[in-house]
Amino acid sequence: MAFEGQAQTALERLDESLGRLRTLIKRGDQTAALNFMENGELKDRYEELQNMITITGTNPLGARGTKNTGRI
Repeated sequence: MAFEGQAQTALERLDESLGRLRTLIKRGDQTAALNFMENGELKDRYEELQNMITITGTNPLGARGTKNTGRI
């Protein structure tokens, strides 16, 4: 359950950043939009979510810290 909440929060933060990017583009501020994507907040939000996904893919432990053994 904790991961689900963290993932939802990360997705909401990414969505907010995409909204800011949309505003920059609508205003015609391409330089700021590119910087926002390549070096700024949007890049940070994407990396945060990507790290969460990578960690869950490499962790062999289940939710309670035990190995996922399947059927016994």
